[in-house]
Amino acid sequence: MFDTLVSRARASMAKRRHYNRLVAEIENLSSRDLADLRADRSEMLYQVHKQIYG
Repeated sequence: MFDTLVSRARASMAKRRHYNRLVAEIENLSSRDLADLRADRSEMLYQVHKQIYG
């Protein structure tokens, strides 16, 4: 039971690190970069959250 709790906590922390890394990358994109990608920052953040957390 304790092992399950620890493994779930580690998996949760790994998800959070991955999410934070992706958010930082998106936040660092300039308006010009977003225009070149034809992307919307808020939509990208939404999709990242959806991808990581379901």
